[in-house]
Amino acid sequence: MGANPLWGEDWEQVRRLWPLDDAVLHCNHGSFGAVPKAVLEAQDEFRSRMVARPALWFSRELPGLVVEAHAAVAAFLNADAGDMAFVTNVSAGVSVVAHSLHLEPGQEVVSSDHIYGAVSYALDRLCARTGAARVVVKVPFGASDSEVVDIFASGCSGRTGLVVIDQVTSATARRFPVEEVTAVAHRAGAAVLVDGAHAPGMLAVDVPALGADFWTGNLHKWVCAPPGTGVLWVAPEWQSQVKSPVVSWNEPYGFPSSLERVGTNDLSSWLAAPVAIRLLGALGWERARSHNEALVGAGQRTVAEILGTGEQGLRHDPGLSMALVPLPPDSGIGSQEDAEALQARLAGMGVETVVTPWLGGALRLSAHVYNQPADYERLGVAVRNALAA
Repeated sequence: MGANPLWGEDWEQVRRLWPLDDAVLHCNHGSFGAVPKAVLEAQDEFRSRMVARPALWFSRELPGLVVEAHAAVAAFLNADAGDMAFVTNVSAGVSVVAHSLHLEPGQEVVSSDHIYGAVSYALDRLCARTGAARVVVKVPFGASDSEVVDIFASGCSGRTGLVVIDQVTSATARRFPVEEVTAVAHRAGAAVLVDGAHAPGMLAVDVPALGADFWTGNLHKWVCAPPGTGVLWVAPEWQSQVKSPVVSWNEPYGFPSSLERVGTNDLSSWLAAPVAIRLLGALGWERARSHNEALVGAGQRTVAEILGTGEQGLRHDPGLSMALVPLPPDSGIGSQEDAEALQARLAGMGVETVVTPWLGGALRLSAHVYNQPADYERLGVAVRNALAA
């Protein structure tokens, strides 16, 4: 290791902030994130306090610490703390919204075919419970922002009760025009839920400015908080309707505390989130975002060159730390099962990335500040060898 031309001479020191296995190539930050040592140490300290004096912790210390963490995360998202609740992840946030909405038979729930699988399941359950119907609009991978807006508009009608849109799509690494789609949905009389799983940290997020009714995001991805750290933001006019799926002692206080205080849950991951925000802030959020955007774009081109697929058709949306690289046409990726099999072969070679059946088979590359250009050369060679085996 040494200098990173996209970061500088201090890159090796930055890389050592993460306790990642050097024997493994980590090009899949987008799936699970990676937690820096200092954040893990902070979480461990909170846990030590919890187990040393449980009565003191749960009865007298924890409530105030949650309020402090709440304030720090809300400020990072440019939101009011009272409009935000901690949740374990976006799947939990979506489930809370789906559990709380009162749709009628004949109403419709609109989403795109880029939707995350777990979110799609939650919408299926919402429709099964209420008698509403799913409407899935198909968005071509190369669609422009204006085309995306028009496609969502075509799926909306007077029957639309809810529109769900990804801020950054997981499977396809697309950045959708959330504000414009939200405006279209509201004109149709529908509520809007934004899946912002990848947005915090990757993008400079101003949640209220999106104009949505509900927004949920993960902090364990690009913010590098511990796993189990997510956020649900709810517009004030909806908060009285939002209910925790688990009823506990803070039920009388309503949103957000009814969602956050459920028995003796270990909330140390939430309490450590401000440490992650400060750590990346000390490195420089804009510096980190610029590095990640430039690196994944360069990595995308490098892998495409090694695979012999060329740069034609490559798409990298502005500001994103993820991008797709189509696999060669003869790669044999015709299904999700095929994609998972190739991904497992690569993992057996010590290479972690995502393989998706989109585009007839593609890699989803991620970049964070612990990555460097040589990682994508190694990735490209590994994929080429795995396909030839």
